[in-house]
Amino acid sequence: MPIPRRLLLGAPALLAAPAIAQAPWPERPLRLVVPFPGGSTPDIAGRAVAAHFGQVLGQPCVVDNRPGAGGNIGTETVAKAADGHTIGVSINGPLTTAPALYPNLPYDPVRDLAPVSLLMRGAQLLVVRADLAVKDLGEFLAKVKAEPGKYSFGSVGSGSGGHLAMMDLLARAGGEMLHVPYRGFPPAVIDLVAGRIDAMVIIAAGILPQLRESQVRALAVTAEARIRQAPEVPTLAEAGIADAASYAWIGLIAPASTPGERVARLSAEAQRALAVPEARTALEAAGFEVVASSPEAMREYMAAEAARWGGLIRRLGIRAEA
Repeated sequence: MPIPRRLLLGAPALLAAPAIAQAPWPERPLRLVVPFPGGSTPDIAGRAVAAHFGQVLGQPCVVDNRPGAGGNIGTETVAKAADGHTIGVSINGPLTTAPALYPNLPYDPVRDLAPVSLLMRGAQLLVVRADLAVKDLGEFLAKVKAEPGKYSFGSVGSGSGGHLAMMDLLARAGGEMLHVPYRGFPPAVIDLVAGRIDAMVIIAAGILPQLRESQVRALAVTAEARIRQAPEVPTLAEAGIADAASYAWIGLIAPASTPGERVARLSAEAQRALAVPEARTALEAAGFEVVASSPEAMREYMAAEAARWGGLIRRLGIRAEA
């Protein structure tokens, strides 16, 4: 969904505001839980803010990688933390679509978590194997509609951003493809380049090297505008699919019990961390857009994403892999 203009403009206003009164907290090192392995995009985002927190809050901020279950395990760790010194980062799935996918999810993102800041978002690319005989998105959707089940697409799991974006496009076009889930982007990209799967929707940062080497072809970008890293790729709207823009995104979270003044302080400092030119440049070079929102704007965005994608999951009967 498009991010409201006030969300994108919220960070400068907060950065210009008077400093928030310093409470006697943290009293000991902070733990920042990352629900994905080291080197992943959420890990990079988490370490960027953790380093800043360690400099300005008077205590170290230690990154704790807790991967598993598509990010649900680490996100649950934050939701159930009661020590007053645990925060975390998470992504679309555990924060907005997991409740629709997992009937027995052991945490409730709305009840158990406090949004702190939507840190960044990344455009996704719909890419196909290099030798697939289609020249644009329209031909691709016509092909998969004409031969239901013949073609396959990869993702990092049911309910992931790429999976849902592809399912949305197929539902709009009346097409059907075989879904092949992978444990991470690297093996999916390997199979796409090798021609073992036909297509996927993937975060731009995860496929740009292969795109530049012509090992895959991009048919559309899911962003609202073309991206600097692949300006030749049309948006979904330009390719004839209106109101379908989507992003992969990463947010900073805390347990719901975290006092409001601490949430506000963490949000302001996260925005300052991502305003550092070196951090912003590195993230943008990788295909991400720094957002750095207020807690209220992140809460609103999560609600809208949960309504959009949760509705799609229920409408199409999507289930998580066993």
